[in-house]
Amino acid sequence: MKIRKRTSSFRICLALCAVLLCVNVSVCAAVDRLLVKGTSLVNEQGDTVVLKGVSLGWHNWWPRFYNSSAVKELKEQWHCTLLRAAMGVEPEGAYLTNRQKALECMTTVVDAAIENDMYVIVDWHSHGLRTEEAKVFFREMASRYKGVPNVIYEVFNEPVKDSWKKVKKYAEEVIGCIRTVDSEALILVGTPHWDQDIHLAADNPIQNVSNIMYTLHFYAASHKEWLRERADYALKKGLPVFVSECAGMEANGNGEIDMKEWNLWLSWMKKHAVSWAAWSIADKDETCSMLYPSAPDAGWADKDIKEWGHVVKHTLLAK
Repeated sequence: MKIRKRTSSFRICLALCAVLLCVNVSVCAAVDRLLVKGTSLVNEQGDTVVLKGVSLGWHNWWPRFYNSSAVKELKEQWHCTLLRAAMGVEPEGAYLTNRQKALECMTTVVDAAIENDMYVIVDWHSHGLRTEEAKVFFREMASRYKGVPNVIYEVFNEPVKDSWKKVKKYAEEVIGCIRTVDSEALILVGTPHWDQDIHLAADNPIQNVSNIMYTLHFYAASHKEWLRERADYALKKGLPVFVSECAGMEANGNGEIDMKEWNLWLSWMKKHAVSWAAWSIADKDETCSMLYPSAPDAGWADKDIKEWGHVVKHTLLAK
């Protein structure tokens, strides 16, 4: 990935433009705009781009990690090129019941990612259709970050019970709201059953909309060759795939880390130039949370990082 030299005015621009949600953030960014070409993600020069990084946990349960110091550390110490800000929608204290807190957490992380020359996913972290609320949210986000190439919009985290027909209709409406503001932003579309029915989207993709990709989620101990076969099918049909959430243990977030399957997935993503974000920067007592409860909000020593966190960090640091 080619990174342009930061302009001297960038930090000043960001500071002046990011004061209020209703004010646009500066577009003097130091990263390339991302484009979907075939099944691949490319930069403005046409070079293939593979983004790698981590997802923060639900903001409503782990807001303490939604801070600029943590973002900077994930860039400098973990070599993340991608962050995913998982804004909870339905649970108590999430977007629907505490909108201001949700927006504060989201914009703090997105602004910090822009400042640190990272790509960042604005993730509507929901399991059910909330069409009108999502349209309001994404219209606001697109207005704030219009023209900023760092920002990626994930319009539906993990559809659970909704059919592809319903999810597709929802996505078309939300994408329409974003496109009325920003005609070029990269948009990620969820697929049914926790983002595993990607083959259904491949058979009936969204039409007449450019620069979109479809999300696949896997937990390696549960999702093995059968899901890679589905993904292979989708790619052969020409569907652009983006792994916006993945991990090495069972789908419930617990159990042993299956290193064999994790490495098979890493090889598969490398082979197909698929971008990915590992779950998650959180301190819950579960295998997939990367930090211990005693960990500070940022500035993590090795003792603060759990086994899965070390696996992910090692993967990101590897050449």
